[in-house]
Amino acid sequence: MRANRITPEVSELLRTRVVRRERLSPHLARVTLGGGELDRFRHVGFDQWFRLFLPTAGGTLENLPDKLTTLSYARFLTQSKATRPHLRVYTVRAYRPVGPDGPEIDVDVVLHGSVADGTAGPGAAWAETCSPGDPVALLDEGVGFNPDPALNEVVMVADESGLPATAGILASLPAEARGRALIEIPTAADRQDLTGPAGVEVTWITRDDPAAVPGRAALAAAEALPLPTAPFYGWTVGEQSLPSGLRRHWVRAGVPKQDILFCGYWRHRAGH
Repeated sequence: MRANRITPEVSELLRTRVVRRERLSPHLARVTLGGGELDRFRHVGFDQWFRLFLPTAGGTLENLPDKLTTLSYARFLTQSKATRPHLRVYTVRAYRPVGPDGPEIDVDVVLHGSVADGTAGPGAAWAETCSPGDPVALLDEGVGFNPDPALNEVVMVADESGLPATAGILASLPAEARGRALIEIPTAADRQDLTGPAGVEVTWITRDDPAAVPGRAALAAAEALPLPTAPFYGWTVGEQSLPSGLRRHWVRAGVPKQDILFCGYWRHRAGH
């Protein structure tokens, strides 16, 4: 993804805050950010992603790097774990240039574990407990979806962690785009209304087994599909087995490597 992504013209640390949060479905929550320095954020659409700094309990957002280089990240890690901000990666689910306090960004977060017993990760815990006014900071990292302009057909495959990025791409595609989007979700109640070109078919895949590894059902469904007869751009993200497995399938089928974007957003660990 790093090799092909479109990087922002300006990448700077922007401090902003929580405006509101809402529970979207059993496994997804939405946090809206706004105010502060968010008016300097340049939205370009598609799967635009950013690094988000979240304060720890009792911690602050001090000593954050203005840019995340190998050296600045190493310095960031020297801070005490007790107070060092959490660093997570998210996609812009939606952007509104005008809100009560200026521009707003919606961030959709997959919920896993439990806040009550401490099994929820930092991002999920934040999405379930944050309050309006809570500070955060972000660094724009640009866009991964970057097909050859000659390709008008796309095939997108993701698990729930890639749902926000898939939604962003669908909303940004030109009206004449064609193709398919396969999205795996934990339950049918996690489906969302998505906006996209009429020529791009969206298929929801629901996991029947709660213990199943996310992404495996989407991978099986994608491998069973006949490939488009015309050249296409393949985009696949999620639990690492999904994008790595689907990339191998596409390459074996003759899809040029430069026409594939694959990214493992996370790694499944047995028992978690």
